[in-house]
Amino acid sequence: MPADARRPAALVTGVGRAKGIGAGVARALAADGWDLALSHLPDYDHRLGLVGHDAGIAPVIAELEALGATVVPLAGDLADPSAPAALLAAAAETLGPVDALVMLHTESVDSSLLTTTVEAFDRHFAVNAKAVWLLVKAYAEQRIAAQLPGRILAFTSDHTAFNLPYGASKGALDRIVLAAARELGEQRITANVVNPGPIDTGWMDDDVRAAGTAQQPTGRLGTPSDIGGVVAFLLSPAGAWINGQLLYVDGGFSTK
Repeated sequence: MPADARRPAALVTGVGRAKGIGAGVARALAADGWDLALSHLPDYDHRLGLVGHDAGIAPVIAELEALGATVVPLAGDLADPSAPAALLAAAAETLGPVDALVMLHTESVDSSLLTTTVEAFDRHFAVNAKAVWLLVKAYAEQRIAAQLPGRILAFTSDHTAFNLPYGASKGALDRIVLAAARELGEQRITANVVNPGPIDTGWMDDDVRAAGTAQQPTGRLGTPSDIGGVVAFLLSPAGAWINGQLLYVDGGFSTK
């Protein structure tokens, strides 16, 4: 909580559906007393066929407001290089200084080494890598100008084969955010990356769900609320000494 005891504010990108990891993170932060600016791209869920009974951000906003949060929805396509700074400016205009930046937005359309198009490759890197850099840059500039500490958190994945542009752009995201941990450390701005492993947010069919569960030491898949609790900790005073880490928060999925 900031020194003046006002409610802290976070910009959380990629919050569009009640089943998503973004919604789970937003719920955990709202329960911890955060106000939230939520960015989303409604067309993305339609494009990937993820629209269902929980489609849309309105039910998520209602839940968060019931938890006492002030919520600012901000639609925008992060492939547009002007969008990151605009999102942060809009969030700050309504909520005041943005204390934490949490990046869950993603472009994820399966294609292989041989089937990926130049257009798809460029869009994945624009959303998953370039927008992350521009968000980190704009956020850091705001915090440094105000001489305030900050928290940066981004989400990554190990998926590579048959998902070339997604995996390659997530690898770039890792390097960008971990570079921020070193370059912004003197400004008391921490930066970490979270790899949540397979979380069923509506994209799994029965076969994928069964295969994923079989690989989990705990015998169950992770949920958005599992990830939300970790994010809330990382943004809390107790998480202040965690910096420059790529954290596997996957229930042991990545253990060999």
